Formats: sequence, structure tokens, C-alpha cells
Amino acid sequence: MSTARIQPTASALSSTIKHHLRPLRNGVVFTTSPRHLTRHGTKRALSVSMSASASAPPNPFEICVKASVTVPNKLGDCPFCQRVLLTLEEKHLPYDLKLVDLVNKPEWFLKINADGKVPVIKLDEKWVADSDIITQALEDKYPEPPLGIPPEKASIGSKIFSAFIGFLKSKDPNDGTEQALLNELSSFNDHLKDNGPFINGKDVSAVDLSLGPKLYHLEIALGHYKNWSVPDSLPYVQSYTKTIFSRDSFIKTRALPEDVIAGWRPKVLG
Repeated sequence: MSTARIQPTASALSSTIKHHLRPLRNGVVFTTSPRHLTRHGTKRALSVSMSASASAPPNPFEICVKASVTVPNKLGDCPFCQRVLLTLEEKHLPYDLKLVDLVNKPEWFLKINADGKVPVIKLDEKWVADSDIITQALEDKYPEPPLGIPPEKASIGSKIFSAFIGFLKSKDPNDGTEQALLNELSSFNDHLKDNGPFINGKDVSAVDLSLGPKLYHLEIALGHYKNWSVPDSLPYVQSYTKTIFSRDSFIKTRALPEDVIAGWRPKVLG
């Protein structure tokens, strides 16, 4: 038996949420109890301490997410899955993870979602896909703490991810893809300078939880494949990423760097 400790989310009021693992073919289910990870053969209990939400559901949400391709029984590198997990964490809502092997998708998962995509979460006894739909549904049903954002700020930073992918895939250093990314990051830097530290001001919001995982992929993938990093001329972007990446919710839900690298390898190699 091996035991590992997981840093719980800090809170003034906390409750213990116990998670138990049910072995699944090509899938793993994690559930929470406070502070430790134990293992007996194929059984595991993943434990964290989560704040009690005033309107918390009676049972943990079941959520299907990508499994790691580098380490067994670990969360994979999907930024859209992390976005949903960040929302659950920031709202202090309990959840059970079902880790899905997306290379060999199991039958039980395809019955849940014939498209075979993650994340998928069980809401009101129905399986719901798409991180946009899921996060909005969680915000509507569990509005505290609020993560909503004014419509005029909802698209801030939205073009960074596509610009990052274009630059990452580029084989031509003179094709303008690096400058396109720098332009998007520069616009974001200007917004943070006038409105930060987060996109909507002093408090984290849903748009930060969407952009944060994408910037994490940007940092790791471009650092690995192009030896590139956000330049010092964009200090507000640098500060923003450090702040987002250091949140307890982010640390608990981030992918392993080696999974991010492996996940982008096919696009880089073409």
C-alpha cells in the first residue's frame, strides 16, 4: 500500500467529501475524502478537502475526463476538461472523476456520449457534453461564488489559443504566425494593465477558468517544441499566468507537463 498527500483547497468552512474508486474497464473513477490517497490493488481512494457550498448537491457529480497517456490513473491533458473541473473546484462542488482512455474508448463511455468526446458530466440524471454548456449550467444552478462576466468581456483573450496552435504547427519562421500570437498576447496584456489582475478585475471569473488551461498548454508546448516563452515586454500576461497557475484549484486539476507535450506532438510532427 502506498499513500500520497494532496494539498486541500484552503477555506474557512470545509466539509469532507468521500470518493471511492469503482474499477472500470478502460476507465477509472475517483472520489474524495480528506487529504490522502490510498491504494489497495485495483482500489483507490483519492482524498481532498473541499469547501461546503450553500447549495451543494447531495451527491458528487459524475464527470468523464481524459486520462493521462503517460502515467496510469492520472488526469489527462484536455484544457476543456480542466475548465469544468476548475469551475467545480472554485464553486466547492464535489465530483467523481471517470478517467477515459480516448485512444481505446470503452463501451460504457460511448453509451454515455456517442461522439466520444470529453468532458461529459451528469446533471439532473442526464449526461451533458461541451464545456460551454456545462459551465453555464453550473453557474445557473450554483451561482455562489459567482463566476459570471459582463458580455463585453466574455471574448477577451479568446483568439490566443488559435494563434498559439498556428504558431506551434508552423514550420516556416517567416510566415507571420509568431507575430499573430504576439499581437493577441499584446492586446491581452493591455487589457490586464487597465483592468487586472483578472479579466474582470479583482476576482476570478469563468473566462479566466477557460483561458487559464489554454495558456498552460501554450507555456509548456511552446517551451518544449520551440524554446519559446512569453516575452518580458508583456509583464501583465506573465503575472496573470503565474497567478492563475498558482491557484489551489489549478494545481489540483492541471495535467502533467509530459501529457501536454505528448498531446501536442501529432500536431507538431504533422
